[in-house]
Amino acid sequence: MSTTSRPEQSLNFALFFFAYYGYVGVFSPYASLYFAEHGLSAAQIGVLMSLLQVMRIFGPNLWGWVADRNGQRVTVLRATSVAAALAFCGMFYGQLFLHFFAIMVLVNLFTSAQGPISEALMLSAMRGDLTHYGRLRLWGSVGFIVSVMCAGQLLDWYGIDLMPWIALALLVMVAGVALRMREVPVQAHAHDTPSVRQLLRKREVLAFFASTFLMVAAHASLYVYYSLYLAEIGYSKTVIGLMWSLGVIAEIVFFYYQAPLFRRFGVKNLMLMSLLTGVVRFLMIGGGAQSLLVLLIAQVLHAATFGVHHSASVATLQRWFSGPLQARGQALFISISYGLGGSLGGLLLSACWDTFGARLVYLIAAFLAMAGAGAAMLSYRWQVMDEESKGKE
Repeated sequence: MSTTSRPEQSLNFALFFFAYYGYVGVFSPYASLYFAEHGLSAAQIGVLMSLLQVMRIFGPNLWGWVADRNGQRVTVLRATSVAAALAFCGMFYGQLFLHFFAIMVLVNLFTSAQGPISEALMLSAMRGDLTHYGRLRLWGSVGFIVSVMCAGQLLDWYGIDLMPWIALALLVMVAGVALRMREVPVQAHAHDTPSVRQLLRKREVLAFFASTFLMVAAHASLYVYYSLYLAEIGYSKTVIGLMWSLGVIAEIVFFYYQAPLFRRFGVKNLMLMSLLTGVVRFLMIGGGAQSLLVLLIAQVLHAATFGVHHSASVATLQRWFSGPLQARGQALFISISYGLGGSLGGLLLSACWDTFGARLVYLIAAFLAMAGAGAAMLSYRWQVMDEESKGKE
């Protein structure tokens, strides 16, 4: 076991991830039920829920730019956390679609800052050593699964109107932890730091972001349609919930043990493995979900297709976006992958679902993951070529 010391503020980072992803675990699954209870149509609910992804396209880049430009990442994190909690209070008032639309825009604009900036702070505290990254990041997965399970039971007992109270309590916890955090000094670099625009002109950087875009677009088949697909096959809500829980548990196990795996196999090999595993997983779900055993194996593979892919992506980002560019690098990753990839992937697969059915959706998801693997291979090959060209200079 590694003797590397934990970074400072480890407890703050763990609590922050627990509360932030706990909020996601309450709001994402149950907000649509809350809106329906207040008389909104299915189309209106679809628009409101799409704002979770749409605001991820714009928000992270705005806040990442502000945080890196001023060097006050903790200040931005504190301000957006408090603002998100205050804006969410509007959820308790009003019944009209436009009212909820305005609240969703504000809340998601502020919460979109919290993931990338908190990760940038933690990466700065680790100073390039990702030994403890997984064991801190796993608390986000723990918060998600605990919130999903506990909130579901509480909402069964007391009704869906309890949902915003639980979500607000978690947002208040996020703000409370953010107020406890301290700024982490950005590491000084001996060479001039390139601009974000210069980095985005590099073919290896573009190929990397294309790969993450394609992988998250493929996962829209799970985030949007997995529960509906299993329900159509005939699985009970209990089984569906257990499948989601199994996937999260698998990623928690990976995060806990990721450090020795990355030391042994390397970032490149694990990244490519995760993408190719995604191809297998989506084919298993699309072609064999009628078998409970196949479904169980496919969900365990979530450790590779999400956990490994996320950690390998963060490690790869550090090659280009470190020091004063850390927040913007994380913001670009969230915006391009989860914002654009999640939104456009959901739209593409939605059209295919309505026209051709569920099996083709997962076949397309497998194709997207395969294309992502191809883009990643190109990125790593071009990185090697870039290093060789610099060595000759």
